[in-house]
Amino acid sequence: MNWFTPDNDMELNCYNIVGRSHSKLGNLEDLLIFGMLGNLQVSSSIHKRMTAPRDYIDPSDLEDSSERLLSDLEQETTVPSWKLSIPHVLAATIVSFLFGYHLGVVNEPLERISVDLGFHGNTLAEGLVVSTLLAGAFVGSLFSGWIADEVGRRRTFQLCALPMLVGGSLCATTKNLAGMLLGRFIVGTGLGLGPPVASLYVSEISPAHVRGTYGSFIQIATCLGLMGALLIGIPVTSIVGWWRICFWISTIPAAVLIFAMMFCAESPHWLYKRGRSFEAEAEFEKLLGGSHVQAAMAELSKTDRGDETDSVKLSELLYGRHSRVVFIGSTLFALQQLSGINAVFYFSSTVFRRAGVSSNLANGLVGIANLIGSIIALILIDKLGRRVLLLWSFFGMAVSMALQVLTAGLFASSSDLFT
Repeated sequence: MNWFTPDNDMELNCYNIVGRSHSKLGNLEDLLIFGMLGNLQVSSSIHKRMTAPRDYIDPSDLEDSSERLLSDLEQETTVPSWKLSIPHVLAATIVSFLFGYHLGVVNEPLERISVDLGFHGNTLAEGLVVSTLLAGAFVGSLFSGWIADEVGRRRTFQLCALPMLVGGSLCATTKNLAGMLLGRFIVGTGLGLGPPVASLYVSEISPAHVRGTYGSFIQIATCLGLMGALLIGIPVTSIVGWWRICFWISTIPAAVLIFAMMFCAESPHWLYKRGRSFEAEAEFEKLLGGSHVQAAMAELSKTDRGDETDSVKLSELLYGRHSRVVFIGSTLFALQQLSGINAVFYFSSTVFRRAGVSSNLANGLVGIANLIGSIIALILIDKLGRRVLLLWSFFGMAVSMALQVLTAGLFASSSDLFT
């Protein structure tokens, strides 16, 4: 169906251009171009009545303008390539890998460590070897945001890797419990500093259409680090001093992180907030490609204006207008911790052995289950959304805990029958 009937060469040329735009961009762009050309047609008709024929618009100029519009519209409809940003994201996830590794590095070797360092049978000391890491992480997390805002994301990654190098080396060479506790605390400060910045950095450098997927990389890296620690700890019962090797291995990813961050892009968001707009554009070009720099800068400027006009005080987070959001987010994290999964990560080898189950097999299955859940989130998070995944994941946790309690109750009942 024709929208209008051309009554001269110029209008016919406009009509042809609209026809070509249909094959390139589709209905939405047709309407945009037709609107532009319709306005030109009306203006042309008025102009013809008021001026001489020599003042007519050159049809070739009109076609050139239309082609430029088509090119701009095609650029607007494309999305940045994920291939440019993914190396920087993978480098940042080394922090999460180290977090998972240090969570599980004492799982299998804990009994051997207690024998070699002279606190075998002391459950309090064993608990301190595990929990001292978390105490250090708490201290590091208090300064994470401030350091990231002062020195930038890249340098913060390098700073958080230093305690992991020093603390991991101290744990590998210590001869007593005090040295082990000190080393674990130092490592913990680095772990408290790094992972929050990793989440922030990944969200700031990721293209919007894969931001949720890239965020799942952090959890996957944590799972891989945990599985790596459990697998590397398997020979500890057969090789004397193997637990020291486990700690030495942890220094390798930390050194790689320091080196990799020398070549990674700085966060454009941080650069822009520091007034370094030209550097922010250069980093966006590395991450998104040159054709998407202006759109990214415009969005960044809009976000920054919103931050300035809508600043939030600490009191508002605790009992003001944002307190409900903070409460929900904190409760989600608390419920995850109270589910008891950390006890499985730290003491699963001991628990499974006492239950008569092979610790190597059980630890492997725990790691695989954790990894499968992370991969499912990776695939579905940008399709179903965060809320749906949260609801289903907590429902799955509730069902699993109910089955665990039921199984433990049946096992206890059967044991009483045979005693």
